[in-house]
Amino acid sequence: MKQLGPQILSVHDLVGRTLVRLSALDGSQYTAVPGSRASLGTLSEVVASAAVAASQLARAVADNPLEAAVFAGTPDDAATRRARLADSAPVLAKSLTTAVHHLALCAACCHHTADGIARDLKDHPEHRPELPELSDAEYAALGKIAQGDAICFTRRDGTTRAVDSDSKTIRAKSFSMLDRSRLIRVDTSTPAIFGRAVEITARGRLVLDLRIPSRAQPAPPAKVPAPGNRRR
Repeated sequence: MKQLGPQILSVHDLVGRTLVRLSALDGSQYTAVPGSRASLGTLSEVVASAAVAASQLARAVADNPLEAAVFAGTPDDAATRRARLADSAPVLAKSLTTAVHHLALCAACCHHTADGIARDLKDHPEHRPELPELSDAEYAALGKIAQGDAICFTRRDGTTRAVDSDSKTIRAKSFSMLDRSRLIRVDTSTPAIFGRAVEITARGRLVLDLRIPSRAQPAPPAKVPAPGNRRR
């Protein structure tokens, strides 16, 4: 129960957050994009699979024999307790295996949904939302975060420091711009002092895939000296 309790709460949180995302997409302009029905259907499967996983974890808690007093007159010696544990082991294993399967299905569906949204908007630019233009440094930072394992910390003075998977610092200016533009997401469930996971959003992947031209202006061409001013 101590091991599964926090997991059950996390899965229920996943159900709630997925319902919020699904509701937002269902009422958005994305529904006019060809192929959007498949993405919404896949995200709906996350709700269903997560609910099944939570149910199976809860079933394991209920089937786990607790050490407490039985009714008076009921035999409860050591042999009886061992038999009760032995009988519950395969039942618990089945519930946990089913829960793991459905949680893995949730992860796969989340990735398919994000990829599907990015693909649909890439294939149908007429439905594409306005996306920010990034500098080369910002694209590089976004690409590093997309590789996974990026973390951000909040220092004592209130400033934020972000590092990529290679423990290299991501420039604060670039990180702030990506965060404001909703191209990345910071996991706020973890205390900032311990480091928060940073991940790229579906919007960020779309920007990364499309590679909108940089805001940086090209360097002006070098002036060619007039024929009379050329050195001989």
